[in-house]
Amino acid sequence: MCELNDLFRKRVGISKEEKITFENLDMVLEKTAKTIPFENLCIIENRTNDVTKENLVNKMLMKKEGGLCYELNSILFYFLKENGFNVYLVRGVIFNHDAQNWLTLGRTHAAILLNHENGTYLVDTGFGGNLPLRAVPLNGGTVTSNNGEFRVSKMKNEHGDYILEMKLKHKDQDWRIGYTFDSKRPVTEVSDFNEIQRILIEKDDSPFNKNPLITQLTEKGNMTLTDTTFTEWVNGELKKDSIDSKRFKELAKRYFGIE
Repeated sequence: MCELNDLFRKRVGISKEEKITFENLDMVLEKTAKTIPFENLCIIENRTNDVTKENLVNKMLMKKEGGLCYELNSILFYFLKENGFNVYLVRGVIFNHDAQNWLTLGRTHAAILLNHENGTYLVDTGFGGNLPLRAVPLNGGTVTSNNGEFRVSKMKNEHGDYILEMKLKHKDQDWRIGYTFDSKRPVTEVSDFNEIQRILIEKDDSPFNKNPLITQLTEKGNMTLTDTTFTEWVNGELKKDSIDSKRFKELAKRYFGIE
């Protein structure tokens, strides 16, 4: 086992001795979701690095920062691979519910597909507060977690061949689309994600190059921090406070461990 495996286990709270299997994968996903935040501070602070295995380990496991989808799912991909899983990375397009269409940024979402026995599953720890916390089968079956209900449906479109649908706990009454992905176009090198990073840094319609955002799941819901608000969902109850830049730094450190 390599350094990444030990550092990942230490970061999310899994003992070195525990064997990671498909049966306890949900434990890995829950611990990861509640430990490593989804955040864009490197983009906001203009200190991004090339997407490499070494840089991902340094950022999220050594410095204990978070990341965006292409970083979070890449580090999880390497961890799962180290522990014997048959996994590969894919790219997809987020659904824009306001416009009722796919985001114009293109294939800027990254996720993991996992082959186990006779099935293929979607695994994602990089979708903000919308994480399934379970491996979602590509056969259309619904999985339920503390975060809601999730399913993957076959749907051919211009960006992919499957869609992730969700009903978030306390938030959604009906199924809604999260994103589409292309199962037939695996990503062979994480360096491919430099294109995603460049788009998210440079494009005017990128949601991640304007204001800081940190979000993470908790035992009772989730919390989201921006430079103007701190929002908490606790057992379905919403609490939202206005903050300033000094308070932002305090809360980032207290709740997300980010200096």
